[in-house]
Amino acid sequence: MKKDLHPTYYPNAKVTCACGNTFTVGSTQESLQVEVCSNCHPFYTGKDKVMDKVGRIQKFKERMAQKQDTPRKAKTKKAKTQAVSRTQGKARVTSKKTKA
Repeated sequence: MKKDLHPTYYPNAKVTCACGNTFTVGSTQESLQVEVCSNCHPFYTGKDKVMDKVGRIQKFKERMAQKQDTPRKAKTKKAKTQAVSRTQGKARVTSKKTKA
């Protein structure tokens, strides 16, 4: 193996967050500056907000409720046999993709 291939590892590297929180981790740099940590990130603090522009979530929920309320029409046996006989009378055409 080659000597001096890997960078120096600092087991007690100091991490400083923009909120003022500091802690130590293992890193290849002696000190790190971060903008967000677990003390100030909205997901970990429970202060995250859902941004709903123009009621998109509400519109989605309304559509889903509407789909669940309307029952689907069941096809009768007669309708199924008519659909099958129509497809059997026509020749099926399959398209093959050609390389351009």
